[in-house]
Amino acid sequence: MPKVQLGVTEGKLAECPNSPNCVSTQTMDESKKMEPIPFTISNEKAMEKIIKVVNEMPRTKVISQDNNYIHVTFTTKLFRFVDDVEFYLDEKEKVVHYRSASRTGYSDLGVNRKRMIEISKRFLF
Repeated sequence: MPKVQLGVTEGKLAECPNSPNCVSTQTMDESKKMEPIPFTISNEKAMEKIIKVVNEMPRTKVISQDNNYIHVTFTTKLFRFVDDVEFYLDEKEKVVHYRSASRTGYSDLGVNRKRMIEISKRFLF
């Protein structure tokens, strides 16, 4: 499997692979599409809140961040699989776009979708 280039290119996160172990707010594949997280606070405060939310979750590591992008890894408890989660804050649209994908394997049994639902809930409340 070719390595996916992470990050934001022209306002877009990378497309999800053909395997079902990825979800994204910017994918064209309806089976993998999720809704972005709206925000009304400043971009800086939204970034801080995302970092706080992910740091409260187990087995996470913030890999990189800049003005509008955060890359986090989540490691599964049992098999220690690593998932890459990216956040892109679109200040103009006032939404957080994200992509959550497993590095290995084919199916994730819905783990990436469940994780992003949980992160969205925690961010909004």
